[in-house]
Amino acid sequence: MAALKIEPIVENLNPELPEELGFGRYFTNRMFLQRYEESKGWLEPAIGPYRDLQLNPAAEAFQCGQMVFDGTKAYRRADGDLNLFRVASNAERFNRSATRMGMPTVDVDFHVEVISELVRLEHRWVPKDPDASLYIRPVMIASEAALEVRASREYLHYIIVSPVGAYFANGFNPISVFVSDEHVRAVRGGTGEAKTPGNYAASIAVTEQARSLDCQQVLWLDAVERKYIDEVGAMNIAFVYKDGVIKTPPLSGAILHGVTRDSVLRLAPDLGFDIVEERLTIAEVMRDVAAGEITEIFGMGTAAVVAPVGRLVCGDQDVLVNENVVGPVAKAIYKALTDIQYGRAEDPYGWTTRVRVNPVVEAAQK
Repeated sequence: MAALKIEPIVENLNPELPEELGFGRYFTNRMFLQRYEESKGWLEPAIGPYRDLQLNPAAEAFQCGQMVFDGTKAYRRADGDLNLFRVASNAERFNRSATRMGMPTVDVDFHVEVISELVRLEHRWVPKDPDASLYIRPVMIASEAALEVRASREYLHYIIVSPVGAYFANGFNPISVFVSDEHVRAVRGGTGEAKTPGNYAASIAVTEQARSLDCQQVLWLDAVERKYIDEVGAMNIAFVYKDGVIKTPPLSGAILHGVTRDSVLRLAPDLGFDIVEERLTIAEVMRDVAAGEITEIFGMGTAAVVAPVGRLVCGDQDVLVNENVVGPVAKAIYKALTDIQYGRAEDPYGWTTRVRVNPVVEAAQK
């Protein structure tokens, strides 16, 4: 494997970040890029200036949709250094997605090395505001010019980073969720467990329908019987029952292998909560919410971390969850996770990777 090259760039060393960051609107000075040839493997890995890509109009990404991506974050610590969170797990999921789409994989250790170096070089772009972070987006696309329906023989793998605020405009507050009982997003055995743009393209029309009902997300049901809960558009989903048990749908082949979901499964018992994987129907969930048996619902994902659900809209039913306020379970899990991510608490799980960017702190610790 070729060594990582760092290309010189003309940069703004002290970027003026806007007060309203939003999510994924602004991008830093640098990006990573390497290319793949079937006979040679990965070539020319380099961190260089952020720039447009040049692609042939016949590129297989446009013709057959061979594209995957992932997402992770860098968090500003109080001492000025940065934390990456379970970045190797995201790299492994990136490879799982690539394999499902008939694409080459990347070396996990090298992928983590590249992200660490890119974040270190762009550390001034990591916001200092609470709940803000640097979002990291690895992407792979098929770049060979061909109209055949087959795997491309050439690919581009790139990583871009973006300073972001809270995923939802209202921050850590309840969101409204629309249940799609007419359209489906993914089927077991399909590409639902891969982070590929086609899955998200399939959700856009229904997401716009949800927005017309003042809902921020769509809850998808299984594509076979259209009654079992799969996941929310940008997150996995969990339900808290009044007996204290948290239930989340098991990975079915149509559900993304959420890194945050896995973190909650491991963290919740240490916080005193029982958590189980169990198939749930939308009928029983709507019934149990109305009866007060389900006391909280929350989403789990890299972008939002934990997103409380305060309202469910399903057909002619429109119900509030926990009177549309954040519940104690979601609050406790959100605090425990973010405290680890931002370095405010010890990390007993070995989830964080520290990127040292504060020379004063580093010198004092030598």
